Amino acid sequence: MATGPRYKVPFRRRREGRTDYHQRLRLLLSKENRLVVRKSIRNVRIQLVIPNNEGDETLVSAISGELGKYGYEGSTSNTTAAYLTGLLFGNKALAEGYETGVLDIGLQSPSAGCKVYAALKGAVDSGMDIPHNPAVFPSDERISGEHVAEYLEGSNLPEVFEATKEKILSDFN
Repeated sequence: MATGPRYKVPFRRRREGRTDYHQRLRLLLSKENRLVVRKSIRNVRIQLVIPNNEGDETLVSAISGELGKYGYEGSTSNTTAAYLTGLLFGNKALAEGYETGVLDIGLQSPSAGCKVYAALKGAVDSGMDIPHNPAVFPSDERISGEHVAEYLEGSNLPEVFEATKEKILSDFN
């Protein structure tokens, strides 16, 4: 272990691999609301966050577990659920008067077509103004679950997706 007067111990959250402080500083200096997308093994969580001196304040949030209220019966951790959660979040945010934000993916890998970008596409499709490149969005077949229906006989994920999407849109319009 390094010692001496020039050694500096990194911040705890950096040592734990939980925060990229350079990226966080750039996001905070933009003075925009942050659209924070986090994925876990079972869920996708989206929050609209603003920084305060006491800590970050969450304005609006949605989690893929809420999709059951809208008739969604599939897995809450797949690309389809991420898109529907983004759609639900975008409609909630617009209903409360928040229209803009900037994407914050944290330490997640920014690979094209991933769940994070599916959630972003859902928020953009709901009408939010978020800077993005459409080339990173997953294909419509992956979002609707058609790629799963090809392998699983009897899977009705595309029909459940459409029904859930219509229910979310009808509840907020």
